[in-house]
Amino acid sequence: MNFRNFSLLVTAAAVLDGVVQVAHSYNRPPPRESLVVSPAKNADPTTPQQIHISLVGEDRMRISWITDMDTPATVYYGTSSGNYQNSANGTVSSYEIFHYKSGKIHDVVIDPLDHSTVYYYCFTPGSTSEFSFKTPPKRFPIKFAVSGDLGQTEWTKSTLEHISQSNYDLLLLPGDLSYADALQPLWDSFGRLVEPLASRRPWMVAQGDHDIEILPDFHQIPFTSYNARWRMPYEESGSTSNLYYSFEVSKVHIIMLNSYIEFDHGSIQYRWLESDLKKVNRSKTPWLIVVVHAPWYNSYTAHHDEPESVYMRKSMEELLFHHRVDIVFAGHVHVYELFNRVYQEKITICSPLHITIGDGGNKDLLGGMFIDPPSEISAFRETSFGHGEFHVASESYAMWSWHRNDNDESVQSDSLFIQSLATDPLCNKDFNQCSLKHQTPGSSI
Repeated sequence: MNFRNFSLLVTAAAVLDGVVQVAHSYNRPPPRESLVVSPAKNADPTTPQQIHISLVGEDRMRISWITDMDTPATVYYGTSSGNYQNSANGTVSSYEIFHYKSGKIHDVVIDPLDHSTVYYYCFTPGSTSEFSFKTPPKRFPIKFAVSGDLGQTEWTKSTLEHISQSNYDLLLLPGDLSYADALQPLWDSFGRLVEPLASRRPWMVAQGDHDIEILPDFHQIPFTSYNARWRMPYEESGSTSNLYYSFEVSKVHIIMLNSYIEFDHGSIQYRWLESDLKKVNRSKTPWLIVVVHAPWYNSYTAHHDEPESVYMRKSMEELLFHHRVDIVFAGHVHVYELFNRVYQEKITICSPLHITIGDGGNKDLLGGMFIDPPSEISAFRETSFGHGEFHVASESYAMWSWHRNDNDESVQSDSLFIQSLATDPLCNKDFNQCSLKHQTPGSSI
C-alpha cells in the first residue's frame, strides 16, 4: 500500500531524497469477456427491472425502473420491511432509436426522507419484490465510491463486487456507463447488471463519449438513451440540461460537467458553472468536487491532448482554481492516475487535485503507454481495473484510496490524506498571493 499525507499540497508521491517517485503498474491485466445480462427467468412483462436510485435535493430520492408493458408509476415505501406507510406517483416515458423502442421508463420521486435511514420499497405490494436503500448521512463522515468507464465485462463484475463490499454511501460515475454504443439492448443489460448496487445506494452519473450515440443518417440527437434512462437532479441546481448539474450531500458540493457539449466562456454550461460556484458557501459546505469525463491532465498516450480535454481546461480551469475546488475526478483514460495539486500545468498550492479513474471494467483495452519521462505533476499512475473510495471524515480532512482489481481480489494500491482548501489557512489568504506560490516536488510548506 502506498500511503501519503496531503495536509497541504502535499506532493502525492513517495519522496526519497527530494525526488518524486512515480509508481508504474505491475503487469497490466488482459481484457475479459463481455457480459450480457438477461431478464430474470421468472420475469414477466410487468416485472420491474433495471432499478436505480439518485438524489434529488436534501431529503428526496428518485427511483427509476423499466417494465416491458405499461404499469403504474407508483412506489410504496416505509421504514419497516413489508410495512409501506407511504406512496408516491411519478411519470412513465419511452424513446425510440432507429428500430429499437425502449421499455416503459418509470421515474418517481419520494419524500421527505430522513438521513442515515433504511427505507424499504416495492412497486405492487404483495406481487413485486421488496427492495431497500439507505439515505446518506446529514453530516460527516460520508464515503463515496468512484468508478468511471464501467461498461459490462467480467472486469466490471469484479469492480462492482468490490464496491459492494466498501460500505459506501453514494457512487460517483464520471461518464461512459453501458458502452452500448448505439446497440440499445445493451443499455437494458447494463441496467440489470448494476441493479443490485444501484437500487440500494444513490448513483450520481455524468456522461462520456460512449454515451453520445449519434447514428449518421438515422439518429442525430446525442445522449438520447442516457437522458431517458438516467435522469439527474439538474432542475434543482438551476441547470437547463440533464447533461450538467450539481447537488449537495453531507456538506459536500458536487458539480457534474459534460465534456462533449459547448463549454467555452459564452456557452450556457460555462455560465451555469460560474453561477453555481458563486452560490457555494464554503463556511457551510467546505468540500467542493467536480466530475468530468475527459481528464484535463493526462500522462498516458491514450486520449492525450484531445480537444475536449485541452480546450475545456483552458476555458474552465481558472474558475475552478479561483473557487478553490478540492478535487476533479475524470474518466475516459482507462487507468488510475493521481496528480499533484496543479494549475496551468504547474504544481500550485490551493489548486485542485486531479484524479483519473476511468478503469471500471470496460470492453476496451486499458490505457496506452506512459509518456516518459513522467511530468512532475503526475504523482502516481497504474494501469489496472478498479475503483476509488473518497471518505470525507470532517470539514477539514478526507482520505482517498485506490483499489485495483488484482485478479478478483481488491488490493489497496494507493492512499492519501487530503485537507479541504476551505479550511487550509494558506488558501484563505489573499488570492493573488496564493496563486503565485508554486511548489516544487518534494518540498513542503
